[in-house]
Amino acid sequence: MSSTSAAQPGLRSAARIGATWAGLVLCGVLSPSAAQASGRPVAEAPPLQALPALAVAPYMGRWYQVAYYPNFFQRQCVSDTTATYRELGDGTVEVLNRCRTAAGSFDQVIGQARPVAGASAIAGGQLQPARLEVSFLPRWLRWTGVGWGAYWVVDRPDHGRYAIVSEGRREYLWVLSRTPELSAEDRQAVRARLQALGFDLERLKDHPQELPR
Repeated sequence: MSSTSAAQPGLRSAARIGATWAGLVLCGVLSPSAAQASGRPVAEAPPLQALPALAVAPYMGRWYQVAYYPNFFQRQCVSDTTATYRELGDGTVEVLNRCRTAAGSFDQVIGQARPVAGASAIAGGQLQPARLEVSFLPRWLRWTGVGWGAYWVVDRPDHGRYAIVSEGRREYLWVLSRTPELSAEDRQAVRARLQALGFDLERLKDHPQELPR
């Protein structure tokens, strides 16, 4: 998401209850049983794996959401969803999610991502494997260990123009791009890769980026 200050006109505070709830769901607070209760069939596919390694520094900065699985917590976002990552000095990453609503205002929420304890680690600038957990709870609640959810980078080609983010159950999916729009060639490559990874392409929805560049 963008690093624009919350003081910008029309930008609501990340502290508001709705943004916090959105962050909780994004973190994966919804359990597998809750996902199954939604009535959406979960396609049988081989277990999803995160990339074995991800260079951390090149992954930082702004990403544009160009496609995703529609979900409850982003229901207010009609366009211009971005995610901005900033490496912190303590081995964690600041996450800033931002989107435009139907009213024309902007929602944003700030969270923190960290390697999954006992399952991934950062060594030599590489996250091995590319599994993070993310929390959008207030800082004073994060130490409890509650409200952290999976963030797996499951594909990022060497050219670095896009990345595919999901979690082990394939219930959530985001296609992130370094530019507001993917080329036709990259769009085809993304769809082919998603299909190979066992995702349901019928659930995939494009997300517009309409702000002036």
